[in-house]
Amino acid sequence: MYIESTIAQVEKLFNKEVEFAQSQIDYLLNQIVKGLNQGLIRAAEPDENGNWIVNEWVKKAILLIFRYSPIVDMSTAYFKFFDKKNIPIKDVKLDDGIRIVPGGSTIRSGSYVAQGVICMPPMYINVGAYVDTGTMVDSHALVGTCAQIGKNVHISAAAQIGGVLEPAGARPVIIEDDVMIGGNCGVYEGVLIRKRAVLASGVILTGSTKVYDLVNNDIITSSSDKPLEIPESAVVIPGSRSVNTEFGKENGLSIYTPLIVKYRDDKTDSRTALNFDLR
Repeated sequence: MYIESTIAQVEKLFNKEVEFAQSQIDYLLNQIVKGLNQGLIRAAEPDENGNWIVNEWVKKAILLIFRYSPIVDMSTAYFKFFDKKNIPIKDVKLDDGIRIVPGGSTIRSGSYVAQGVICMPPMYINVGAYVDTGTMVDSHALVGTCAQIGKNVHISAAAQIGGVLEPAGARPVIIEDDVMIGGNCGVYEGVLIRKRAVLASGVILTGSTKVYDLVNNDIITSSSDKPLEIPESAVVIPGSRSVNTEFGKENGLSIYTPLIVKYRDDKTDSRTALNFDLR
């Protein structure tokens, strides 16, 4: 009932169907941020069959936070911050069980970060994100707005997990359990990475990317009702394919293309195994 009431209020406020007093807006936004912080509200969540249900009202709620929150001074003794009132830096305590290594990382309020997550500096987790236990967010990595990150995921240095606000997208990026995201990877525009997949360093995936599965002789694409989906246990590397126009042939041009070269085996597992002594 609480969620249903919240959704109804978000829709009315987002569509400007009724006038809300500022005190009502502040209360609603604070309740949403509280639910996001506790993991009770999620931008997307799996059902019992492993399908992902996108809660688009959560994105609308986050946009409302930006729309109705004034910019205030959040400065500390050592750093200057001027940001939206209702989404300050997340108040993380020792009992939360999150390891945040010194050096300039920030977790924004309105994100859920589970016990056992490791944050290596500098990294950033944005509002609406959900990061499950045992995951490492390495140096210079970004977890964008509303991104859903599973258990025991390694997001390597300088990897970018895109958000849904700019550019605007209907569904968040979803990374399931035990996925390895290599350094300098980019995952954007609602791409779904299934369990135990491995992205080698430098792989870029967007909603319009074609992925060539060399194992199954298949081409994986997205559609209007289905996101680009990397299969469970797939090992993806950067590749290229030739441009077969006359101009392309004349100039030896090729287009970047991700390739699935294998599916995980014992050798892959040994090379990508997490060191739980670090957690």
